[in-house]
Amino acid sequence: MLELIHVAKKYDSPGDKQGLSVLKDITLKVEPGRSLVIVGPSGSGKSTLLNIIGALDCPTGGKVLFDGRDLAGLAETELARIRNKQIGFVFQLHHLLPQCTVLENVLVPTLADKKRSSIKEVRERAVHLLERVGLEGFLLYRPGELSGGQRQRVAVVRALINKPKLLLADEPTGSLDKDSSENIADLLVELNGSEKVTLVVVTHSLRLAERMGRVMELSDGLLKDRSRR
Repeated sequence: MLELIHVAKKYDSPGDKQGLSVLKDITLKVEPGRSLVIVGPSGSGKSTLLNIIGALDCPTGGKVLFDGRDLAGLAETELARIRNKQIGFVFQLHHLLPQCTVLENVLVPTLADKKRSSIKEVRERAVHLLERVGLEGFLLYRPGELSGGQRQRVAVVRALINKPKLLLADEPTGSLDKDSSENIADLLVELNGSEKVTLVVVTHSLRLAERMGRVMELSDGLLKDRSRR
């Protein structure tokens, strides 16, 4: 499903010919349907790594293989199609459109797919997913009328609407209170199993990390398996 081979990321740094190395020789395999959490201190490069996995950024070295295809070798139009259809994104901030209802926000990713199922089928999936996360009574609400935890649940459903193979979550509980954080953690674990979607999460939260199948730590640009300590 997902394989990183000697991935590195370096940024130019004024006055420093060597540049700033954020990621160094990252090698990783994630099997279909599995869950992985990457923990690490602020500034360690967790979000950079997730953006590279999700084809939002490019490594300066190494390869990222998604379903056996090297993302670096694909045209931008194909990368955009993969990001829309095969990879779902959940960020710390929900990024919902304030003028749209809950249902409309969930349906936004389907608009770019000219080959999508009928509007009726897509809407039925959206309603079904919203019901599963306890938002059946909020379809016509706008984001400003929801709690932080409810908004994040909408963002999770939006990420799943196109039936992606891979779900990426960047600090999904970072802006939530304890109860809401635990609800989102429960939801991600449940959806990882029921939707058979491969899940990769980056987080500061050790409580969230404990819920996932595999935990790795990113520190000094290197990725280490915590279970082998």
